[in-house]
Amino acid sequence: MIIVTGSNGFIGSNLIRCLNQKGYRDIIAVDDHSNPSLKENTAHCDIQDFVQIEDFLTLVQKNKIKEENLLAIFHQGACSDTMEWDVEYLYKNNLLYSKELLNLAIRSKSPLIYASSASVYGSGKTFNESLKNESPINLYAYSKFKFDQLVRRELKKNHTQIVGLRYFNVYGPHEQHKGKMASVAYHLHNQLKEGGEIKLFEGSDGYDDGEQSRDFVYVEDVVKVNIWFLENNHVSGIFNVGTGRSQTFNEVAKSVIDWNKKGEIKYIAFPENLKGAYQSFTEADINKLRQAGYEEEFLSVEEGVKKYLDSIEQWPKNEPS
Repeated sequence: MIIVTGSNGFIGSNLIRCLNQKGYRDIIAVDDHSNPSLKENTAHCDIQDFVQIEDFLTLVQKNKIKEENLLAIFHQGACSDTMEWDVEYLYKNNLLYSKELLNLAIRSKSPLIYASSASVYGSGKTFNESLKNESPINLYAYSKFKFDQLVRRELKKNHTQIVGLRYFNVYGPHEQHKGKMASVAYHLHNQLKEGGEIKLFEGSDGYDDGEQSRDFVYVEDVVKVNIWFLENNHVSGIFNVGTGRSQTFNEVAKSVIDWNKKGEIKYIAFPENLKGAYQSFTEADINKLRQAGYEEEFLSVEEGVKKYLDSIEQWPKNEPS
């Protein structure tokens, strides 16, 4: 049995597809299954059981999970809104829930592979997995940071595989439900379709117009990393998951324009509410991941955006109505 939280979401649903392709069928999907906007993400997945978030938490707290049958826990579920300022909500969804799953993994001696975030690095310019480089600048990032610190303490005890994956800017199929938190590539493509132009922020934080840059990583590459750790359960730790190469928003926009064979870029004022709470540059240091033995190459923005938009063309139901 494999547990996947956030099963109906962006990374969770892509992960389940890959698990199915590798022959895993005994999957417990944990999410808000009453949300109709999420159902299509797992419509064609092979899943044994669907469990509501709150019901699953109760099962874990009351030791009702058949631990002897548990192969692994993929914890992808969380509040992913970087602009969420409700402390209680974030504590419950990003910290308390994660703690319960960590306890389950320790009790059952089952691998826990969970989603952390590159947001823990804040506005810093050094992105390797060291405490001295971590300085979260919003509550979402702080919630991820706090759980990583708890995991670091547990890793010293060396009792089971625990892996924290610090995702950088993930994009790709099945993110349409995320609204404002969907990827840059997704929003730019829709802007171009609707108005014939792409809007990017003007220069900020010392960067020229549209030259703010991130490490954009394709979701299939993220899933491959998750599966690699499942298949290499002797490896534990906290690892960056990105391409290792920062690319600009202008490069993403150009890739979208090239695919659509039309469009232009318009630069808009940088929002006041994002000043001081926005990462203008990220670039994953993936040396630790490579040293652990992961050898797969990552798609560039140009390669990934083309693959993504090709998939949207093939599956028009993924586009917003």
